[in-house]
Amino acid sequence: MSSTVFIVWRESIEAMLVIGILYTWLKNQPETGKGMHFLWGGVLAGVAMAATLAFIMLKVQNELAAEALDYFQIGIVLIASVLITQMVLWMRRHGRSLKHELESGMQKAHEQANWWGMATVAAIAVGREGAETVIFLYGAGLAQNSHIIPFMLAAAGGFALAFFTFWILSRGSRFFSWQLFFRFSEVLLLLLAAALLVDGIDHMIGLGWIPPLIDPVWDSSFILDDSSRIGGVIAAFTGYRAQPALMLLLIYAVYWLVVSLLLSRSSKPVTTQRQAAS
Repeated sequence: MSSTVFIVWRESIEAMLVIGILYTWLKNQPETGKGMHFLWGGVLAGVAMAATLAFIMLKVQNELAAEALDYFQIGIVLIASVLITQMVLWMRRHGRSLKHELESGMQKAHEQANWWGMATVAAIAVGREGAETVIFLYGAGLAQNSHIIPFMLAAAGGFALAFFTFWILSRGSRFFSWQLFFRFSEVLLLLLAAALLVDGIDHMIGLGWIPPLIDPVWDSSFILDDSSRIGGVIAAFTGYRAQPALMLLLIYAVYWLVVSLLLSRSSKPVTTQRQAAS
């Protein structure tokens, strides 16, 4: 449930940031009232898109059985891991220009008196965050969780925490800034992506799809058992295994090596990269 709270918290803040940017821009434009109707209509459409995706995924899961279900669930876990990593890299590179890009899209729609286009900008922005949340939650274990009430409570807690965090960040503080928030959540997201990758690989090794090579390489369960309460939380956020297979360790190491290289590349100014390419 801790991963559910974190995922909903992080994605909700990003969605609130997007809505806040669009709302603030629109409030300073003529015909604000009409524009607001389309803005909130776009937001609702984005939420509906995410809800539809969740329904489809759970429906597909209920229709699948045996090996086909294993393929589907492992595939979603690995897709979630890739998407989280991609999202961190995208935000690292485009985070500073996000406000400008959103406002440019709204300005273009406003100049053409295209209110539906404005609603589309909002729907796509919110729908993307919602779709990511659905996939991340499924990958983090929603599909295997038969108790919906604890999940809903965790999701509600994550949303409430996100609203409170957004309120603090919006008011401005030298101790808790947007930059600090994104850096902090960036680390946690990458750890979660690595944990999802480990979970997927672990399942494939267990099903005999890939060889373990050496299993286990060590046994640290006497220090921290990943099946214990504390160990389970750490495992869910970092991919920790008390008895890891060698193949798992190799893939884990390759993941962090690739991520480190991509982060280093994405941190460079775009102009520098273009000069290097030319």
